[in-house]
Amino acid sequence: MRINQILLFGIVLIILGVVAFAYQGIAYTTREKIIDIGPLQASVDTKKTIPLSPVLGGLALAGGIELVVAATRKS
Repeated sequence: MRINQILLFGIVLIILGVVAFAYQGIAYTTREKIIDIGPLQASVDTKKTIPLSPVLGGLALAGGIELVVAATRKS
C-alpha cells in the first residue's frame, strides 16, 4: 500500500471508531404481517437494533490513529 492509501484507511478507521462510540448501535424497523385473512390484513412494526460494541469502536479508533501516525512518519 502506498502512504496515501494507508493514511486514508487510517482516517476511515478513526471516523468509524467515533461513529461507533456516538451511536452505540444501528437501529432499523421491520414490518411483519400478523393477520392475513382475505381482505383483512394487520401488520406490526418492530424496531430492532444491531449493537456496536464500544470495544470495537476503541479498537478502530486506536488502529486508525496508529495508521495515521505511521503514514505521516514515512513521508
